[in-house]
Amino acid sequence: MTVFIPTPLRPYTGGKDAIEVDAPTIAQALEALTGTNPNLRKHLFTPEGKLRAFVNLYLNDEDVRYLPAKEATAVTAADTLSIIPSIAGGLPPEFAAADAFGAKPPKGLAKAAILKGTGFRPYVEQKQMQRGL
Repeated sequence: MTVFIPTPLRPYTGGKDAIEVDAPTIAQALEALTGTNPNLRKHLFTPEGKLRAFVNLYLNDEDVRYLPAKEATAVTAADTLSIIPSIAGGLPPEFAAADAFGAKPPKGLAKAAILKGTGFRPYVEQKQMQRGL
């Protein structure tokens, strides 16, 4: 089967965007994948060996969480498995509290968040997006 690797995880697969694995189930496909790419394991699994909560798997466009057998689902060589990391967003607590009361965040807070690399848009951009501007 073909396992599609998302961009953020490609450094752990030698830059490959897709990897062929031979396995009878989704769980064994992931084992084969992390067996040949050991640095990928910590990004997909917890130390206890459970799939991380923010990792979503899709077998042929079907969310694995909703399949009757989940990761124990049988697969064939023609199947595809897509690994999709969850992406969170929204306002940080300081912004959300200010937004709830219609106030502006403390001066420089938005710029500081951007400069720290937290990935949040400046407050004004957030407000514009909320208003559909």
